Amino acid sequence: MKDVRVVLSPNAAEIYTKLKESDEKLDKSILNSFLEKVEILKTNVHYGDPVAKKLIPKEYVKTYEIKNLFRFELPQFFRVTYTITNGATGIEIVVLVLDIMDHKTYNKKFGYKNR
Repeated sequence: MKDVRVVLSPNAAEIYTKLKESDEKLDKSILNSFLEKVEILKTNVHYGDPVAKKLIPKEYVKTYEIKNLFRFELPQFFRVTYTITNGATGIEIVVLVLDIMDHKTYNKKFGYKNR
């Protein structure tokens, strides 16, 4: 079985740092849930819900040249998007966390309309 490495994109790393440095109880809850999900991803890279290829935001394709996208939920309607790829050595799997975002940002990124 290949080793799994979880890497944060610059966007995800920025939000992660903000959550980590925050003293807000809700932010701590979101961070703890994210860290729990990362541990799950290390044993099951397909943990999240797959996103249909036609729904993958073009910015992800352009910036990261991704071919697959998954998402999972966090408390307070936050969403995490990630992609799976082979590592440079071919003996590991890299899970690239693309975004950690609130629901409003998620809807905007995926082109969903608010009702």
